[in-house]
Amino acid sequence: MHDFSHSKILVVGDVMLDQYWTGRAGRISPEAPVPVVKVADEEVRAGGAANVALNIAALGAKAHLLGVVGEDEYARQLETLLSESGVSSDWAYSSSGTICKLRVLSHHQQLIRMDFENRVPAEPARVLADKVAQQVADYDVLVISDYAKGALQCVEPMIAAAKQAGVPVFIDPKGTDFSPYRGATLIKPNQGEFEAIVGACGQTEALVEKAEEALNELDLQALLVTRSEHGMALVTKTEKPYLLKSQAQEVFDVTGAGDTVMAALATGFASGMSLQNAVHLANQAASIVVRKVGTSTVSKAELDEAIKASMRHQGYVAMNEDELLELVGLAQNNGERVVITNGCFDLLHSGHVRYLNEAAKLGERLIVAVNSDESVQMLKGPSRPIVPLEGRMELLSALSCVDWVVPFNEQTPERLICKLKPDVLVKGGDYRPEEIAGSQCVWQNGGAVEVLSFWQGYSTTNIVERIHEAERQESLDE
Repeated sequence: MHDFSHSKILVVGDVMLDQYWTGRAGRISPEAPVPVVKVADEEVRAGGAANVALNIAALGAKAHLLGVVGEDEYARQLETLLSESGVSSDWAYSSSGTICKLRVLSHHQQLIRMDFENRVPAEPARVLADKVAQQVADYDVLVISDYAKGALQCVEPMIAAAKQAGVPVFIDPKGTDFSPYRGATLIKPNQGEFEAIVGACGQTEALVEKAEEALNELDLQALLVTRSEHGMALVTKTEKPYLLKSQAQEVFDVTGAGDTVMAALATGFASGMSLQNAVHLANQAASIVVRKVGTSTVSKAELDEAIKASMRHQGYVAMNEDELLELVGLAQNNGERVVITNGCFDLLHSGHVRYLNEAAKLGERLIVAVNSDESVQMLKGPSRPIVPLEGRMELLSALSCVDWVVPFNEQTPERLICKLKPDVLVKGGDYRPEEIAGSQCVWQNGGAVEVLSFWQGYSTTNIVERIHEAERQESLDE
C-alpha cells in the first residue's frame, strides 16, 4: 500500500453541513398520513467538498479546504468537524449563510430531507477563486467539488491558476454544461450526469466513444465515468480504456460515495500512483463507503484491508505495526477473535504449515510476527537466517491460514504483543504459558495463551544439516 502522508491536496467547492436525526417510527401521525419519528439521536457531518477533504485526511494525506460559508452556527460546527479530523480550512464569507441538509432516518431508512440553502452570491465566489490562485502552487493536486450551489461560479480562473502552477486538476462536475471545466486534467461525472451532456450511451463501446470525443472537445487528459453497479470507466488520451467492475456486495446508502471516490482518486494520484491504479483504489473505496449509512469516510486501514482481501490469492499481506494495530481494532470491533504467534520461520517447511493451520483454528484472524534478520542472527548465530526477512514474510503470507504478517526487531515479540492486544497468543513447544513472551499482557487484557505441540520430525536445523551432508557426500563422490 502507498504511503499517503506526504501528499498535499487542495480542495475547493460547495461545502455544507449534513445533519442526521435518527429515531423510531412507531406510528402514523393523526394530523397527516406521515410517520411520527421519536428522535433519539442527533449527529452532524461535513458534506459536499468538506466530505471530500475529510476522506482525504482519513487516508492519511494532508487536505486543505476552501469554501464559502456564513458567519453562523452551521459554519462553526463545520469548522469543528474539520479541525478534529486534521483538515485545515480557509473561508470566503457570504450573507447567504452556510448550506445545511437535514435528514430524518428510522431503521436505517431516510424518511425526509430538508435543505436550508441560498445560492452563493458572485462576490464570495470571486474571493474563493483568488484564494485558489494564491495557494494552489503549494499542493500536489487541486480537487474541485461542484454541487451547483454557486461557490464555483469562477471555476475557469481556478483551473488556469492550477495549470500555470503545474498542478493537476481533478473535478467532480455538476450540471448540463461541462465547458467551464475545459482544460482540467480529469473530470469525474457519474453516468447520469455524463449522459445528460452527450446523450444516452447504451453499450460500453458507445460510452467510451463519446468520452473520447469529450476529451478532445474539452481539452481534458482523462475522463472517469462512475457507473454504479457497473463499476467505472476511465478514458484517457494516451491509454486504452480502463473498465472496472463494481466491488460493492451490499449497498446501504450512496450518500457521499462520489466524494469518497474523488478523495481516493486524488490521494492515490498525488502519492505517485498511476491514474489506473488510483482509479482501482477509488473503486475499492466506493465499495466500502456504500455499506455505511450517511455521509461517511473510509480510513486507510479499511482500504488496505479491502484491497488485500481482493488480492488475497496473490498472498502478500505484510504490513507495518501501525497499520496492523488499526486492522486488529477493526477486526475485534466486528467480533472477530485475533490470534498471534511468532517465530523465525527460516526455510518454511510442512511442520510450520501444520502448526500455523492449528493456530488459525483458534480464531478468525491469524497474525504471524516474524523475527527480523538481525534478531535471527542473535538467536541462531551469524550464519542465519538463510532466507532474508522479505522472503520469509512473503512465503508466510502466501499461506491461506495467515491473515497478517508483521516483523519485529527484538529477541522476543513481547512489546509488539502488548501493543496489539490479541485475543489469543499461541506458541509451539514445551513452554509453560507463563514463560511465553507477552503472555502477561494478553492475560491482563482478558485474552488466552495456548501452547501447541510442534510436529515431530520437522526442523530447519535438520534440513540445513541434511543439505550440508549432501554437499559433503557430493564432494567425496567427486
